[in-house]
Amino acid sequence: MSDLETLNLGRNKLNGQLTDMFGKLTKLKELDLSHNSMTGNLPQSFGKLSSLKKLNLQNNQFTGQITLLVYTPVEDLNIENNRFSGWIPNELKGINIKSGGNSWSSGPSPPSPPGARRNRGGGSSSQSGGGKSSVATGLTIAGIALAILLVLAIIIALFSRRRRSSTSHLLDDDRLSQRKSFGASYSSKELSRELNSSFRNKDDMPVTDPGAVSIDIKPVSKSPSIGFKSISGRLQSFARRSTSVKATNYALADLQVATANFAPTRLLGQGTIGRVYRAKYDDGKVLAVKKIDSSLFQGSAPQEFSDIVVNISKIRNANIAELVGYCSEHGHNMLIYEYFRNGSLHEFLHMSDDYSNPLTWNTRVRIALGTARAVEYLHEGCSPSTVHKNIKSSNIFLDIELNPRLCDYGLATFHQRTSQNLGMGYNAPECTKPSAYTAKSDVYSFGVVMLELLTGRMPVDSSKPPVEQCLVRWATPQLHDLDALSQMVDPALRGLYPPKSVSRFADIIALCVQREPEFRPPMSEVVQQLVRLVQRSSMNMREDLGLGASRHSSAMSSMKEDLAASRRLTDF
Repeated sequence: MSDLETLNLGRNKLNGQLTDMFGKLTKLKELDLSHNSMTGNLPQSFGKLSSLKKLNLQNNQFTGQITLLVYTPVEDLNIENNRFSGWIPNELKGINIKSGGNSWSSGPSPPSPPGARRNRGGGSSSQSGGGKSSVATGLTIAGIALAILLVLAIIIALFSRRRRSSTSHLLDDDRLSQRKSFGASYSSKELSRELNSSFRNKDDMPVTDPGAVSIDIKPVSKSPSIGFKSISGRLQSFARRSTSVKATNYALADLQVATANFAPTRLLGQGTIGRVYRAKYDDGKVLAVKKIDSSLFQGSAPQEFSDIVVNISKIRNANIAELVGYCSEHGHNMLIYEYFRNGSLHEFLHMSDDYSNPLTWNTRVRIALGTARAVEYLHEGCSPSTVHKNIKSSNIFLDIELNPRLCDYGLATFHQRTSQNLGMGYNAPECTKPSAYTAKSDVYSFGVVMLELLTGRMPVDSSKPPVEQCLVRWATPQLHDLDALSQMVDPALRGLYPPKSVSRFADIIALCVQREPEFRPPMSEVVQQLVRLVQRSSMNMREDLGLGASRHSSAMSSMKEDLAASRRLTDF
């Protein structure tokens, strides 16, 4: 342990006070405790970190003064956003220091304490003499003995924890080698490597990575959100199951800043299980933050949110919105997704103004195919199979090239607990309650989305005559009537569509929205039919449109108008 050079415990949801335990870490060069909830004064043993070069303490609640840091050779110091007071010593003003967000005193700083390091690049002075050699040998032997005890404790702890833990959690791949189990303990890959080297000539005793060494941290409170202790105990089994998952643990304080404290002006939308906010960071990055209603967690198991994050993070598909990160602090549970500037399919179809070009027919078919592939992946590509339960046009977002990205997946557990109607006009007839949803119910909802693409109408529209207010009820009898079908097509298309393609599109819709779920096709069959439709449309476009070669080229270029339309949409 005395040979440890790097210790990274940032963003681990740690709280309480640090005890005086750093005195033996004389070779420690980098220490990161940032983005936690640590409190109290810095321990006196910080002054004994004689090799320390980089120290990150930002975004905690440390108090007191930082005078003892003048005894260290630190060159890179970040103490922003704490509760430090007093003065910044002159010895620290010549280094790379970030100190904003504290309560510093004004006026000149008092004289430095005796023994303060004047040379910021210097290290501990060397000692000589025959007596020092024997002392060093004794310390080496004692260190090896301590390492043996630590390894035995690690092995016992890992076996007992493996038997107790039946869950898992996710972390950044970039942090996976640095952040390990941390209940009332800390660990690091570097520590494990040093312990391994200690045993290299001692019967080659193996050391399991990660290792854990106890730190006495006094907890200040218990949060109703999912704590790191329950999450960390599940990390190892999750890491064995998947090494490709990437999801960042975002701090609540950072999200509050990025969303202007979840201001109404940042609200993107509100659904059955929570609200979605736009988070904008100083570097220009924009994310969508889904804040889940806390009432949905009442009576649930403590690890439920972490289970949901793990399951969602394993879902990877080109037509599914990616989960970027998550947050679970102080009773707030949030999912963070990539942000799509073009907005949702619902906005394109039902909220466009006179200055926006409508989606062309080819683009509508492409959106239907991409969405079908996303649902097919959930039903048949995931293990276990996932039922979406909330497919609707407002949950289909469009990227910069107008490719669809399905969101709100993996949240069926929450949908079962809400008494609200999941999607007016999208629910299959058999879905009298959320728990009745099946994969065939998703097929029905997808058929309704296809009807929106075909007609440009909303699933339920009270402004229409009574017989036309329910889209499925009004459209279904006309789907096989060619004359009636031409009257149903979205007027915004201005007749620019291949009639045969529209007819085949309507045939697929008719299969999806059948009242009896057993007669609806699986999503894999829907995908195949849409693929064939696209292939036929590509081959027969000139014949169906009745256009010459030059006009055909012009029609093909009309797809580019969709992208121009997207740039005219309001930027949230």
